[in-house]
Amino acid sequence: MIGQSLRLSTIRGIQVGVHYSWFILFLLITFSLVARFAGQHPRWTLAEHYVMAFLTSLLFFISILLHELAHSFVALTKGIPVRAITLFVFGGVAQIGREPDRPAVEFQIAVAGPIASFVLAVAFGGLAAATEDRFEHLAALADWLASINLALAVFNLIPGFPLDGGRIFRAAVWQVTGSLTRATRIAARSGQLFAYVFMFGGIAVGFTANWFSGLWLAFIGWFLLNAAQESVLQASIRSVLTGLVAEDVMARDCRTIDKRTSLAELVDEHILRTGQRCFVVSSDGRIDGLVTLHQVKAIPRDRWAATPVEQAMTPLAELTVVSPDTPIAEVLQMMESRDIAQIPVTRSGRFLGMITRDHVLRVLSAKMELASPS
Repeated sequence: MIGQSLRLSTIRGIQVGVHYSWFILFLLITFSLVARFAGQHPRWTLAEHYVMAFLTSLLFFISILLHELAHSFVALTKGIPVRAITLFVFGGVAQIGREPDRPAVEFQIAVAGPIASFVLAVAFGGLAAATEDRFEHLAALADWLASINLALAVFNLIPGFPLDGGRIFRAAVWQVTGSLTRATRIAARSGQLFAYVFMFGGIAVGFTANWFSGLWLAFIGWFLLNAAQESVLQASIRSVLTGLVAEDVMARDCRTIDKRTSLAELVDEHILRTGQRCFVVSSDGRIDGLVTLHQVKAIPRDRWAATPVEQAMTPLAELTVVSPDTPIAEVLQMMESRDIAQIPVTRSGRFLGMITRDHVLRVLSAKMELASPS
């Protein structure tokens, strides 16, 4: 499982999964295609309508996956990690590990998805034309997939962040202004504008034409609005954290324990007395690893007295560590992408301090509060 998603496979190190909401959309599209095929091809049997609708829906979501893989593969070629691709009720999303470092890279990653959808539209369109007279079922399937991939490409080119068009727009603004933060805010405002257009347009369509289509448009607008607002927040966070490095926010009084300390002593003399849940394990001033309350609990209680912490700890070689001059925004990104709550700060193997997610969030909250007008 990836969060609230069902993991399907791994492609070039990218976890591919489907969010539970995807199954709702899959059923809706399948039933709508049953009605479409029944109207266009009344001579088909009911089983043919359902089988073709199911296959067409499946190929549609494969098309969405290919759209997201296009983004991801370009990102990988630029040295940007991609953690996962998730299909959900509004399509798909690729979780890219970090922001591009140049506007040109942002543009190339963003435009790859619509190009993939355009290529699929042309391919399916050609297949529909080639099979129209001889393979009616294949032609019907390909014709719908050609039109929906074309619609997907055009929709994604709307210049509202975080749609692909919004990312292309952000790349252009970034190129002009030289500021990723400012470009993100401008592109996100554009995304909010288009979100309201979709929401109010959906309401109008719902009352005057088709209530289901109107509801769907309104939901798309609501999704875009939330995504755009989150983008503005993330831009604000990056701006606030600019200039801060690991050394500025690390805790220097983090408790260290000798690797030969027993788990029983760790619990009785340190965890229960201080409430601290994470300890640096060291010897001769050098960090050997990290031990947490969770790792202690994984050892049977009757073995605590005879088990040294070095047997329960995560060794240094497996730890994510940062140098004191690592930008704090990069540290937060590491914590999020690797789902860890603390990162040791080291220099030449020597432990300097500890950065915890809670501490960084407190620093961030204080700085954002001071930056806000009173």
